[in-house]
Amino acid sequence: MPNKENTPTDTSLEEFGYKQELKRALTFKDLLFYGMVFMVPIAPMGIYGYVTDVSNGMAPLAYIIGIIAMIFTALSYSRMSSAFPMAGSVYSYASRGINPYVGFFAGWSLLLDYILTPALVYLVAGYALQEILPILPYWGWIALFVIINTVVNFRGIELTAKTNIGLLFFELFVLIAFVVMAFVAVLKGAGQGAFTLDPIWKPEGFNMDMVMAATSLAVLSFLGFDAISTLAEEAKEPQKIVGKATVTALFLVGGLFVLQTYLAGLLWPDHTTFQNPDTAFYAVAQVAGGNWLRILVALGTAVAWGIGDGLVSQAAISRLLYSMSRDKMMPAFLGKIHPKYQTPYMSTIFVAFIAIAIGALLSMDLLTSMVNFGALTGFMFLHVSVVSHYVIRSKKRDLASLFKYLFLPAIGFIIIFYVWMSLQPQAKIVGFSWLALGFIYTAYKTKFFKEKPPAFK
Repeated sequence: MPNKENTPTDTSLEEFGYKQELKRALTFKDLLFYGMVFMVPIAPMGIYGYVTDVSNGMAPLAYIIGIIAMIFTALSYSRMSSAFPMAGSVYSYASRGINPYVGFFAGWSLLLDYILTPALVYLVAGYALQEILPILPYWGWIALFVIINTVVNFRGIELTAKTNIGLLFFELFVLIAFVVMAFVAVLKGAGQGAFTLDPIWKPEGFNMDMVMAATSLAVLSFLGFDAISTLAEEAKEPQKIVGKATVTALFLVGGLFVLQTYLAGLLWPDHTTFQNPDTAFYAVAQVAGGNWLRILVALGTAVAWGIGDGLVSQAAISRLLYSMSRDKMMPAFLGKIHPKYQTPYMSTIFVAFIAIAIGALLSMDLLTSMVNFGALTGFMFLHVSVVSHYVIRSKKRDLASLFKYLFLPAIGFIIIFYVWMSLQPQAKIVGFSWLALGFIYTAYKTKFFKEKPPAFK
């Protein structure tokens, strides 16, 4: 068998038994922008009220811990995307790195994250627009966002990538406007009236369990760098650029999360006085720059979550469903590729209907915790996949390899598990019910684990 490190990308994909069906058009810049848009540079603006409340006013600390946790996960994504440059994310990595049964179970857990994420981002966007344009109820705005994003995703990954670039610049404009006005407001005596460490560290109110619970909510803002791996089959050089884009997006956007929540903590020191956690950051923006900034921030949040995040989250889940359908572990219609646009159009339409239904039924805090259950569970499978593939199967056991492929993934697993333990009890009930359903489905598809999944026979 040829060395995968030196063979062309298309050949590498075919070595795993797959045909190149998706269009390869994405560069490192495209993947980086995709990850940054999915993470949403202004993501904390949509959930700040919940994170600062649970963290007892130390939201920046929750995000700092989140960055540390996600660094190890990003590195594991980088390792596995180099070994297996294909769509499917954790599903593909665990299937190839551990075994197909575990792979499907990992993919099933990640499905909970990816299926619910579009609904969640549309819900945040709906609340934001209802705040400044109450001409439609929040569910009306959700439907509008879904229609726009479904059309863009249907037309092809290149249009999605170009749209991402415009959205990213708009989000950064909103962020810069807030940061500048917040700095000026603090210098003029607003809020704390000085740049202190209080928003990051309050010894009298610190409790590790409390901060980890807040981190379990803040992790939502980081979800997106992992979705870069779902586009591996549409990247020009996936083995070189997928991992690099993943790590770069995490560091760039994570720093912005800490900056904006720190300034928000300075401007509104007493987090207990927010009237509504759904719109807390908009109140902070009003303190920083007045009503025009409140409207800009709310509009930016609506566009960032509803168009930017919604667009890329629909693209990610449709690719995951496509990958699992291609392996005959999901209904065949989800694997259909449009003959003209070369996109998984049936899975894209399917996700659109799911997003509208869930977004109109569930609350934001519960939906956030449920999304994080799926994501964090998938991340734990990812770390195990690195160890299994490189240390156990490939027998890379020199000191440098053990550090890269055993020690770092183990640290990542422990941190993710600790954060996972802090999730809401209701989310765990839903999550474990979902995993139980996945176990039953896997048993059915494999005749109670007597046969391998169809694609691995």
